[in-house]
Amino acid sequence: MKVFRSRINENRPVSNRIFELTADFEGEIKPGQFFMLKTLDNSFLLPRPISVNNVNENRVTFLYRAEGAGTTRISTMRPGDEFQLFGPLGNGFDINELQGRTAIVGGGIGTAPLLYLVKLLGKKADAYLGFKDCVYKVDEFENHADKTVVVTEDGSVGEKGFVTDYIEYGKYDTVLACGPEIMMKKIVQSCRENNVKCYVSLERRMACGMGVCLGCTVVTRDGNKRACKDGPVFSGEELI
Repeated sequence: MKVFRSRINENRPVSNRIFELTADFEGEIKPGQFFMLKTLDNSFLLPRPISVNNVNENRVTFLYRAEGAGTTRISTMRPGDEFQLFGPLGNGFDINELQGRTAIVGGGIGTAPLLYLVKLLGKKADAYLGFKDCVYKVDEFENHADKTVVVTEDGSVGEKGFVTDYIEYGKYDTVLACGPEIMMKKIVQSCRENNVKCYVSLERRMACGMGVCLGCTVVTRDGNKRACKDGPVFSGEELI
């Protein structure tokens, strides 16, 4: 991991408050890892953790929601603007440990770190994507996954309800998930009941990204761990 400057190639809206930013990067990135992003004008103090959405040759893509002051400022940046990157950080998903069929489950902006994962796994994986109403980047999952199931709470696109209601746990050896905590709690519990391995990527507020500030603590059976350094991917068995 390293701190460096990069130049924005593209920074465009893809849905309501959801943006896709592409920048230059050379180096290895594991699916599920993230970077700390910061503008050069010091318009906000602390860098923002944003997960890697995709990797294409010497470019990295981030999918993020413009919510607070930091990400809203990042969303105003234009092609050619320089910004600071620190990473890649975190342990990511270890695809070398996966055997058999895999279900990849994303909820809302939690789908962001899963596209690169689906891209690497290809037809070995099925994708289950849940949204409140507006959907985005579904076609890219469909290009790689063996099957893609889209669920919206209002039923405007795909199936109606919650994505957790459509996962066929008995078909899979492993479930990988990222999304709202209530969604992942249900997935972890269902995997335990069906004796299926489960790994989830947790979202926490982070100040440093290096495990120093202890602001992203996760409670596990082995004690407190840090989402930035020990995660963000954790086994469902180790979480409390």
